[in-house]
Amino acid sequence: MDFSELWAIFGPGVAGAVFGAGWWFWVDAVVCSSIKISFLHYLPGIFASLAALMFNCVRKEDIDYSPYDEGEWRYE
Repeated sequence: MDFSELWAIFGPGVAGAVFGAGWWFWVDAVVCSSIKISFLHYLPGIFASLAALMFNCVRKEDIDYSPYDEGEWRYE
């Protein structure tokens, strides 16, 4: 088993764990901060959360696209 096969198996879990840890540290920093946080500092966490939600709404089979494959729309 080579590295690319292992990454295909464990990569999504590692990426999810890194995102979850980053999100947790961001929320912790915002909640535990003793100073007033401007709304501008909330935007990275909000956008990252929306991006993760959008990524999880799409099945992996739907994004398996190759522009060089013959498709149904080509008439040759």
